[in-house]
Amino acid sequence: MNINISNSSGEPIYIQISNQIKTLILEGKLKEGEALPSMRILATELRISFMTTKRAYEELERDGFIESYTGRGSFVKAQNLELYREEQIKRVESLLMEASDTAQKAGITIDELHEMLDLVNGGD
Repeated sequence: MNINISNSSGEPIYIQISNQIKTLILEGKLKEGEALPSMRILATELRISFMTTKRAYEELERDGFIESYTGRGSFVKAQNLELYREEQIKRVESLLMEASDTAQKAGITIDELHEMLDLVNGGD
């Protein structure tokens, strides 16, 4: 499994791991029932603490992406894509609220925001 950790990212390492594994699952690169590396092996490969990988796996399990069994390991769980979509909608709404607040403080109009969003999305 190819996971890249950035120490310069403002995001905690366990979140980086969790998000990258979620992406691999949603892109179909990790299939339902497929075993994940043990927490200890992943920690060794990434040169991070075991507790960090444990926290990432706990996050994945809490969010419904994996299931873990004592003595057997952790496995990709069947996905509820609608649940993931809802999670992403909430995240985008939060980011848009932050962008809107920043724009208001800077005197940027709603039309200018729409134009920026179109540009960001590759529109003309």
